[in-house]
Amino acid sequence: MGKIKILVAQELSQNGQDILTGEGFHVDYRPKIDREELLSVIGDYDALIVRSLPTVDEELYERAERLRVVGRAGNGVDNIELDGATKRGIIVVNTPEANSISACELTCGLIMALCRNITRANTAIKGGTWVRLPFQGMELDGKTLGIIGLGRIGSAVATRMAGFRMKVIAYDPYITDARFQKFNAEKKNTLDELLAESDIITVHTPKTEETFGMIGMEQMKKVKPHVRFINCARGGIINEDALFHALENGLIAGAACDTMLKEPCLDSPLYKFDNFIVTPHIGANTDEAQDLVGLTVARQVASALKGEIVPNAVNLPVVLTYQELAELGPYLRLAEILGKLHHQLQKAPVERVEISFCGNVASMETEILTLAALKGLFEPILKERVNYVNARLVAESRGITVVQHKDCEMGSFTGLIRISVYSAEQKHTYSGTAFGKDELRITGINGFAFDLHPEHRLLVVENIDAPGMIGNIGMILGKSDINIAGMQVSRNKKQEAVMAITVDSDVPKRQLEDIRGIDGIKRANLVKL
Repeated sequence: MGKIKILVAQELSQNGQDILTGEGFHVDYRPKIDREELLSVIGDYDALIVRSLPTVDEELYERAERLRVVGRAGNGVDNIELDGATKRGIIVVNTPEANSISACELTCGLIMALCRNITRANTAIKGGTWVRLPFQGMELDGKTLGIIGLGRIGSAVATRMAGFRMKVIAYDPYITDARFQKFNAEKKNTLDELLAESDIITVHTPKTEETFGMIGMEQMKKVKPHVRFINCARGGIINEDALFHALENGLIAGAACDTMLKEPCLDSPLYKFDNFIVTPHIGANTDEAQDLVGLTVARQVASALKGEIVPNAVNLPVVLTYQELAELGPYLRLAEILGKLHHQLQKAPVERVEISFCGNVASMETEILTLAALKGLFEPILKERVNYVNARLVAESRGITVVQHKDCEMGSFTGLIRISVYSAEQKHTYSGTAFGKDELRITGINGFAFDLHPEHRLLVVENIDAPGMIGNIGMILGKSDINIAGMQVSRNKKQEAVMAITVDSDVPKRQLEDIRGIDGIKRANLVKL
């Protein structure tokens, strides 16, 4: 085959290129290659490095006979079709942490610019006006900074802004108390608490179904009138219509965004406000960050090409034989499904995870099954940042202890996986089994027995065991044209019950709230598997 060839299809730092050539690879640097030319030459390459472009999809894979690795120089992988890569044994890697400091420092800069009216004052002087009174600012000393999302960027902001003698509070339901203490951030148990107490609010969460639009009209009514909002995370976490309404009506003192819902965004109603600062998604745009992105993706691609473990592989590397994969396949899916249940049913931060393998599954490669369970556990809240290779590292970084067991009560099943998740003084358990290649079953949720086929959408309702519950829920779903495909009810001797209802479409938030409002309903959540 000759020398291993790598095509760099977008900008990559010279240091990154030097790493690849230093490993003995042949590197073609073509950052302006167009789509048609890319498709015509990709068959000659073993690795491809991209940024947010070009699109890596089925059309490309079909022509990429030699392709073994796709490297994304950046965080997201929206332009890379992962299923097609995985089924072909192509490893996809990215660089999720390379721009952390850069994004953190931009956040701090926008806080300063907003509180001291720096951009407005600059514009006024250059426009021929020298006045000071309109640019009266607010000191940070003694003020309260509210951080939504205490991950790698949020915690870096907390550390730096504490240097301005700010009081730091934070809301993150998926982070342990130890992490709050580590970064001297006072924990807030609800978003409303943080909104009410903060003078400045900065957002640092991934964009998920749960966080999209989390700051809306209702939240804007709960803040101090002099509060400032900062969003250097993802467009849409702060609802732009709600932000417009708040600025228009003087509900807040200002806002700054590095990200907009639709980008590029050259025309927005928000742009008319002098107290709204916008930058064109430059959170990662520093020389240091771009150099680190290049170095990191180059090292990842080199490691993958050499057959080494890759810390930021986004998909599952093929490290098992075909026979092992065939045997593990159903249990890999099962373990991930069981992990996905937890954060969609519970919000408390996880401290410990115990994964038990019983019967025939205990003799399999349980480490990769553990990774599958952790991937499922974190994916609903972290999305693209978690994968089979880094799942244990994610758990470790969040202070979560992971324990495996290979002996447990399995009842009448030949093989069983049970996941026990500990949060403070609570314990939640989820169990399941597999029959053959495709027959997966959820057999238990928090001590309630089931025989559930894990469909895509599952409405899980905890309630008092009393007449009328099923009918009331059925009426709410029926009025909203939501079809029930199946239902199981499990109950105990304490007059408690859990309903698992398979539905053919999403249950909107309003209908979920209606169900939660039924007398005797303790909890209702839509789970997507």
